[in-house]
Amino acid sequence: MAKSKEHYFDISAKLDMMEMKNAIEQAKKEVATRFDFKGVVTEINLNEKAKTLSLSSSSESKIDALKDILLSKMIKRGLSPKSLDEVKREGISGGNIKVIYRIVDSIDKEEAKKIVKAIKDSKLKVTPAIQGEEIRVSGKKIDDLQAVIALVRKMEDLKAPLVFGNFK
Repeated sequence: MAKSKEHYFDISAKLDMMEMKNAIEQAKKEVATRFDFKGVVTEINLNEKAKTLSLSSSSESKIDALKDILLSKMIKRGLSPKSLDEVKREGISGGNIKVIYRIVDSIDKEEAKKIVKAIKDSKLKVTPAIQGEEIRVSGKKIDDLQAVIALVRKMEDLKAPLVFGNFK
């Protein structure tokens, strides 16, 4: 008797850094042409090694506008706004304000446990397993795996920008 094939997929929180850089460049171009930013010092700096992004400008309202521009460029490039997690907001020289964001590109342990618990509580016939910074979900029925994806997408309190991949 042939054993029925196991199917699986991975849940991760990867961020396409090239797309992130493109979104930042597009945001910088838009800021350079906008009237409300004329003569205003604004900066968007990405530190890939530290996985941080900083925005600086002359006021809270300019920072918020700068973030809105960046987020719209990220969304157009298929990047989740959840990829940015505000870490610090501080005053810098000349009365300017700087906001530092952590770039979220992994699922932290607590969040992974919460996802696995929700999957187990769903009573679907699947097996979730945490593998490093990913969660592998396996099961015999593709319909069950698709139900898991729908379930996890509905979880609103998650911080990580989830990616569903390696569907086999």
